[in-house]
Amino acid sequence: MGMNVAILGASAKKDRYSYRALRSLIDKGHKVFPINPNLVEIEGLKVYPSLASLPEKADTITVYLAPYRSGPLAVEIIAAEPRRVIFNPGAENPGLMERLEANGIKGVTACTLVMLSLGNF
Repeated sequence: MGMNVAILGASAKKDRYSYRALRSLIDKGHKVFPINPNLVEIEGLKVYPSLASLPEKADTITVYLAPYRSGPLAVEIIAAEPRRVIFNPGAENPGLMERLEANGIKGVTACTLVMLSLGNF
């Protein structure tokens, strides 16, 4: 059974890893919530401006933002209460990961695409 997955830093550009993750997550049966305050739609999916605007709780948040962009979102990420947050390559943020884990949220440094391809997402 799929889970609710928020993509923080979703992109409509097909060469971006966040776009590839969106397609792979959908193909694997997950319900995807792209997040990007500058977009309205990706592949027919509504894009949300923030985690707080999601209509449902995200089980997993997968991060495709540079650390200087994700750090200021710590309070919003913690308030969303996901089970885990995946920091993809280039998005690693040890300080934010510590804050998440201090609030009972599992932080993972991994590649969403690799996890999906190996079947351990």
